[in-house]
Amino acid sequence: MHLDVQDLRNFYYRSALGRAVQKTVRDQVLRFWPEAAHLTVAGFGFAVPLLRPYLADARRVIALMPGPQGVMPWPAGMPNVSVLCEETLWPIETGHLDRLILLHGLETSEQPSALLDEAFRALGPGGKMLVIVPNRAGLWSRSDATPFGYGRPYSTGQLEAQLKRHAFLPERSTGALYQMPSTRRFWRKTSDLWEGMGARFSMVMAGGVLIVEATKRVHAPIGPGLRANVRRPLEVLSPEPVMGCTPHRDL
Repeated sequence: MHLDVQDLRNFYYRSALGRAVQKTVRDQVLRFWPEAAHLTVAGFGFAVPLLRPYLADARRVIALMPGPQGVMPWPAGMPNVSVLCEETLWPIETGHLDRLILLHGLETSEQPSALLDEAFRALGPGGKMLVIVPNRAGLWSRSDATPFGYGRPYSTGQLEAQLKRHAFLPERSTGALYQMPSTRRFWRKTSDLWEGMGARFSMVMAGGVLIVEATKRVHAPIGPGLRANVRRPLEVLSPEPVMGCTPHRDL
């Protein structure tokens, strides 16, 4: 089930640990998508901590918050872009989105397949999606002190396989949150060190979250006049001899 929007807001905006998570994950998102000029960008779940960098240049930014979670106005001091919506029925025209971020959306959904189908519908051809979920091998999924301790954690293989089943093509992936999910001063002061070590030794260190970039895959239409193989191809036609005339022979 989805977490309550008040709990998510308090974690990300009113706790030192949440602000550190916000910065760490946002930095990784910006490595995938440094800018989104003239693009329509949306987030589903509680993705608002990651959407702020795109407010200035994107054509439009939309924060989709599912009904079971609740909604809050965002961004503060600016025109509201948050929308309360059904989990699998978004108020978005088909093919309208260029970029989509899922944070605290997929792992807590009771209908993950229908949710991915809705994401596929809303994205335009070639549109890209970032899915951020708890890493089942990481420490963060084992602690209920943060939002990443709720819902279904994933491995990279499990997440990529699920995306492929819904016609998404996984392109790139990375991990984040190699720091400890602790509020103790030592872990807070050394968080940057742990993130650097994790990025360098990711083959042996498990991050708290997985981030996978996937592209909407659109198949070429198949129908009359678009067959891949021609069973009886036409041959070059030879001129028919005229009655009473002898065909020329090469000299």
